[in-house]
Amino acid sequence: MKNEVLPKDFSSTVKDIKLAILQARARAAHLANAEALKLYFFVGGYISKKTRNAKWGSGAINALSERLQVELPGLRGFSAMSIKYMRLFFEAWAGIPEIRHLASVEFGDSAFRHLPSVEIRQLPTAEICDTENRYLLSSEIRPLQTGELGEDDIAAFFSIGFTHHREIIRFCKNFDERLYYIHACAKGMWSVEQLLEHLRADDYHHIGALPNNFEKTLSPIALATQAVRSFKDEYLLDLVNLDNVDVRYGYETDERVLSKSMVANIEKTIQALGGNDFCFMGREKRLVIEDEEFFVDLLFFHRGLKAMVAIELKMGDFHPGYLGQLNFYLSALDKLMKKPDENPTIGLLLCEKVNKPVVQLAVQGYSKPIGIATYQALRNIPEPYKTLAPVIDGVRRVLAESAAERKPRKRAMWKGKKKA
Repeated sequence: MKNEVLPKDFSSTVKDIKLAILQARARAAHLANAEALKLYFFVGGYISKKTRNAKWGSGAINALSERLQVELPGLRGFSAMSIKYMRLFFEAWAGIPEIRHLASVEFGDSAFRHLPSVEIRQLPTAEICDTENRYLLSSEIRPLQTGELGEDDIAAFFSIGFTHHREIIRFCKNFDERLYYIHACAKGMWSVEQLLEHLRADDYHHIGALPNNFEKTLSPIALATQAVRSFKDEYLLDLVNLDNVDVRYGYETDERVLSKSMVANIEKTIQALGGNDFCFMGREKRLVIEDEEFFVDLLFFHRGLKAMVAIELKMGDFHPGYLGQLNFYLSALDKLMKKPDENPTIGLLLCEKVNKPVVQLAVQGYSKPIGIATYQALRNIPEPYKTLAPVIDGVRRVLAESAAERKPRKRAMWKGKKKA
């Protein structure tokens, strides 16, 4: 075999078989996940019927978990806490006929037959939340009575893991909100950690809410609509601690602190912006026009929109003058960098505070697509370190005085400058 000449199509054959194996594994994993969800729904329904009508005492679930471990040695995923989550999973979706039907076809309808008589009482937080799960937003879980699931919804529902469902249920009571995160998880293949970041940022209530002029500046209307849905009106940049600098002691606080921190944690930044559609192109992107050079704070490419996205960062309140600067950058990027098959560059202005009616009126006067959003960053010293505040302030003061002696610098709104 060592000296045997391989056929010409050998490499392509290996590639095709490899692809078939990976696809089969993916289908098997998907089917296994779907079957697990149906099982958990069935178990949750069975336990709900037994416990919510007071037939079972408070220790029955613990005893059930222990007995299952004895009956099925090595069984995983059926701790007392997990079984309680299965009950929540059932009760959260029990009002959706499509979910109940799929589970009852698989395991029979014994768990669901008497559902109308099952009382879903208020659940104490301690019953469903341990020390590692501190983000429960509601202590009452009730079946959803409205909404229908289509084929795409069902496919997305059964494609994400039980832990994803658990976190979505804990954060979201509204049917549409839950469905939004289910589809987002399925499409973006989010890990549980990524899902939690998006849940805490409250994407559902912020996507598409930013003031913009996309309908006026982007064509066709489908592109404008897609652009609106690709941005939020508020971004949670908890990776950036602006408390590292303090203007009280002369240490300059400017947008460079924010942009450097965002680039240093680029993966988290991309997740905060909205996911893997954002591709990082550069920080302080240099643009040269005649004898002058200018710098865009952050430049990304959005694969879904097929357009560059220029992000300008501003401390403090929104000022209408910022839009003129950003509009200029967009014109320069379209002229110098945009490829023929790409859509116009989109601008995103991030400020700490905005008055939405004001910015919505201000942005309409510009010819380039611009959206304005706010951001939140860490500003408070964590509780365990508050006793160190005097020491931290003293260090800042020394650093500020040293920096001022070395190189005093005057801040300008525009970051353009003449070439020497």
